[in-house]
Amino acid sequence: MLLIVGIWLGGHPDNLPGFVRDALVGDSSARTLQSAIDRIHDTYYRPVPRGQLVDDSVAGLVASLHDRFSNYFSAAEYKRFQETTDGEFSGVGMTVAHDPRGLLVKDVYDQSPAARAGLRQGDVIVEVDGHSLRGRSSDDATTQIKGRPGTTVRLTWLRGRRRFTRTVTRATLSLPVVASHLRRLPDRVKYADVSLAQFSSGAHGELRQAIDKLMGEGAKGIVLDLRGDPGGLVEEARLVASIFIPEGPIVETRGRAQPSQTLDAEGGAISTKIPVVVLVDRDTASAAEIVTGALQDRGRARVVGTHTFGKGVFQEVTTLPNGGALDITVGEYFTPKGRNLGGGGVRRGAGITPDVTASDNPHTRRDEALDAAARVLAQRL
Repeated sequence: MLLIVGIWLGGHPDNLPGFVRDALVGDSSARTLQSAIDRIHDTYYRPVPRGQLVDDSVAGLVASLHDRFSNYFSAAEYKRFQETTDGEFSGVGMTVAHDPRGLLVKDVYDQSPAARAGLRQGDVIVEVDGHSLRGRSSDDATTQIKGRPGTTVRLTWLRGRRRFTRTVTRATLSLPVVASHLRRLPDRVKYADVSLAQFSSGAHGELRQAIDKLMGEGAKGIVLDLRGDPGGLVEEARLVASIFIPEGPIVETRGRAQPSQTLDAEGGAISTKIPVVVLVDRDTASAAEIVTGALQDRGRARVVGTHTFGKGVFQEVTTLPNGGALDITVGEYFTPKGRNLGGGGVRRGAGITPDVTASDNPHTRRDEALDAAARVLAQRL
């Protein structure tokens, strides 16, 4: 009986005497929030799950910060976030976007179940296991496609006026982080064109492996393509920059709850005699800007492209008891020359100014920005 009463009072702290409630529950702010959740859960005209109330409450707290870079992840959202940063997930191997009819296929990974089933960029998935996706959110639709490795899902998609239906077996997949090509300059000198999609866990290792392979095939210089790279882990930024910078500072971080810290190169860089050009655009952000800024400040690379995104802050992820997580801004970062690329705090800033301005024309088959980067590399060679 005492146990039952104790459990009930623990869930209804307003029924406790004041001095007991203060000792067991904590300050008035926490009690106020708990009381509001209890009141809505117990008396609102329709049932609302307590977990949803907690999720919405914490999401509201984060929204009140007016910080586009801070987020609250529910338990399900946090799981998807971890898949992104870990670079591994279970699914069929494609990226998609919302379409009124269902999901538009943006990219299909090589050797993936989706590729083997015949899915192509531009296809529109309209049914999953016979259920229409019309009018559903992209999150809801992709959740139906994902599942445990080895299980199957029946997909129906449109390609123009043609309709296809295939059964696809899900698998554990690694996100393709690095793409690399051995190219030639007009004078036939070889160079490495390597692009990095995001700074997920282990990205530096994949990048180094690709660079070493192309250098072994005769590449004399490197174009590091960070266009469209939204960033990721600060530690990965340090390790990626360390591929090119042998020693010294990469980035300095400053936060209110932690002391200022300078992250240095870890050693083991490639020869500094190998010229490097970094290719950027307005979607180059966060960790990608840290690397670009470090290579520019240290005189290790020329930067070609357009102004980068302009993010000068970094976030830290903290897990919560409900399985969710807070991903909130905890500090600012500064390049080796003391530059903060943001606009002060969480405001978007000017980013990195390229040494040579260039942009790609999406209406042509050529990549004009890459051509410009190759010309700058040729000058350095």
